[in-house]
Amino acid sequence: MTTSIYYEQPLNERVRTFLRLEHLFARAHYAQQGNSMWDSRAVLDCLFEIQHVFGRSDLRSELLKELERHSSNFTKLEQNPNVDNTTLNAILNEIDILIDRLHALDGQPGHSLRDNEFLSSIKQRSSIAGGNCDFDLPAYHQWLLYPDEIRQQDVASWLSEYTTVSDAIKLILKLVRESAPPKALIAETGFYQQSLDTSVHYQLIRVALPAEHICFAEISAGKHRFTIRFMQMPDKQQRPFQSKEDINFYLSCCVL
Repeated sequence: MTTSIYYEQPLNERVRTFLRLEHLFARAHYAQQGNSMWDSRAVLDCLFEIQHVFGRSDLRSELLKELERHSSNFTKLEQNPNVDNTTLNAILNEIDILIDRLHALDGQPGHSLRDNEFLSSIKQRSSIAGGNCDFDLPAYHQWLLYPDEIRQQDVASWLSEYTTVSDAIKLILKLVRESAPPKALIAETGFYQQSLDTSVHYQLIRVALPAEHICFAEISAGKHRFTIRFMQMPDKQQRPFQSKEDINFYLSCCVL
């Protein structure tokens, strides 16, 4: 459904963190394509947010555990006659390569950036509203006026510290998202609720709506059930309200 908008709700802290990092890497790589000083500023803002997320847990170990779990689960499918072994072997090979790359990292991803005095000075001032102005950080001001190719090289070097992590998160989320086919459902008067089997380790709820639809999905989830409210916001000056119409949508409860 390439013309759909997807709304996602993570069901555990690990997937929540992976989704946040996926979002930050996407923002950073988009800004990296630009040549202006404002693009370079945007990349560094994302870089500091990525560093903040990494400072809260041992993400390298989390990624290794997740990849090894997927590898174990997929290996069990090798003897299944209904499985496409070519596709399966390609996935297992990609997982093995990423596991090797994570093991080969020297310490936590991005640890060398924490010892970079230039970046540290900018990060410290960035916690203050408007704190990275030219007069506060003259060295930053000078760097932003460097030729585009020099700034691009620096930015690419700093982001490359997280390339393996970004690739691992991309694969893990791809496998999770593709683990459940979308199911067509109807939310009566804009509301849908479903119980969750607590013996199944659900990872992610995905809701798909046509891109031109006037509603958006507001998802809340707990251990035992989740609810979806389809909201409308015709006036941006007022609070959204739940649709009074029945809404056709697609639902995926991702388990992998």
